Amino acid sequence: MQDDASIRGGSANGVMEVLLVIAPDPELDGEAVERPVRQLRAEITGLDVESVRPGPAGMVPDGAKGTDPLTLGAIVVALSASGGVFTALVDTVRDWLARSSARHRVSVTIDGDTIELERASDSERQDLIAAYIRRHTGS
Repeated sequence: MQDDASIRGGSANGVMEVLLVIAPDPELDGEAVERPVRQLRAEITGLDVESVRPGPAGMVPDGAKGTDPLTLGAIVVALSASGGVFTALVDTVRDWLARSSARHRVSVTIDGDTIELERASDSERQDLIAAYIRRHTGS
């Protein structure tokens, strides 16, 4: 059994775990729900991360809006706490959202601190993401 820090995102031994919860567009169903989550997971796997694994079934981070567990995808990403990989991870999620015409949302959680990303204006999203990254990278 995993400890709470590992499930909610945290760091130990220089490795940071980040919980991503993907809530696909509620108007999508079946394969159209699974396909975007698989695509994002494949993009994240291509980054310089330690591991990518499915998150706990039905996991919703504190502060996230209620989501139907059947349309929820959770991914736990382990990455080095240094080296800019976290920034690359957030950029990958942001780019994935920007490319989609659907209304997906992604909650990113580290140490109980959650940010919810969705389609927003570029400047709004940039400001929000920059502040979140600064909190978790010290830069």
